[in-house]
Amino acid sequence: MTTPAPRGLRRDTRNKVLGGVCSGLARQFGLSTNGLRLAFVISCVLPGPQIVAYLLLWLLIPAG
Repeated sequence: MTTPAPRGLRRDTRNKVLGGVCSGLARQFGLSTNGLRLAFVISCVLPGPQIVAYLLLWLLIPAG
């Protein structure tokens, strides 16, 4: 009996709002999708490269 291989980090293309990055990260780490999205939106008020990081993750994480 074989166990399925872990899928790894993938963007969630079925449960996406923009690119599926937040929903993919939430699924991978067992977090609430809406909670992670809310945390990201709130973090955009703070200084930092949040938008750039999101865009890079959108390009680097394969769709799944």
